[in-house]
Amino acid sequence: MRFYVQERLAIFIDGSNLYGAAKALGFDVDYKKLLTEFGKRGILVRAFYYTALAENEEYSPIRPLIDWLDYNGYAMVTKPIKEYTDGLGRRKVKSNMDIELAVDAMEMSETVDHLIIFSGDGDFRRLVEALQRKGKRVSVVSTIRSQPPMVADELRRQADNFIELQDLQTLIQRDPGLRAQTQSHAPALATQGAYDDR
Repeated sequence: MRFYVQERLAIFIDGSNLYGAAKALGFDVDYKKLLTEFGKRGILVRAFYYTALAENEEYSPIRPLIDWLDYNGYAMVTKPIKEYTDGLGRRKVKSNMDIELAVDAMEMSETVDHLIIFSGDGDFRRLVEALQRKGKRVSVVSTIRSQPPMVADELRRQADNFIELQDLQTLIQRDPGLRAQTQSHAPALATQGAYDDR
């Protein structure tokens, strides 16, 4: 895992993917620690967080997290969850943020040297390849240690660096004692059950 302190970095977090990977490994992410950690590895220009939101819910369990991230150094990218009925009459939910992440990564590639994608989604392989053709370095953060692994093999192979999420755990893990608190730390509340419909 090579980082150069003079490199300009941008982080792109697929919220539901990171939440699922961390949950599979048995920990919650402290997003403030995550920013601090990657700020040590280069010049952190921007950190994006992507998530879909249910429009019609009076209260969303992820809302406190979104508000906290928005006020604490993250560029939030959200869109409404789309509900539809498939050909067999089954109700389905669509909450994919891949296009938004890919567009932002291509735009940011004009001003940064190294892009860090927190996702294991194999659909991002072509994005990584396109960024590399532009002379950019791309790291992917996910896990192969969960059952099943959360990262697509083709994405892991395409990346310049694959960073195992479990190796970051001690650096970015939220203190488990914070779960018991109620109102003092919004992300502690919001991540519990936020993506259970994955």
